[in-house]
Amino acid sequence: MTKYAFYTTEGCHLCEQAWELVIAQGLVSKMTQVEIIHDEDDIARYGIRIPVIKNNNTEKEIGWPFDSIELADFLD
Repeated sequence: MTKYAFYTTEGCHLCEQAWELVIAQGLVSKMTQVEIIHDEDDIARYGIRIPVIKNNNTEKEIGWPFDSIELADFLD
């Protein structure tokens, strides 16, 4: 399992922006993208909050909006 889950859904332009930050920081290998549309609990939890990155070890989350500095701080 990867350390982080990236909650997203198809066609989410904010998710695309956040994913670009993940790519720019070289973090793709540490993330698993989770498509929320396939799980009703994920839809209820993240539907209006995506994109959200969750640390799978600590359960801490960061939700949009965040910038590259906030993302780096969260991932440390």
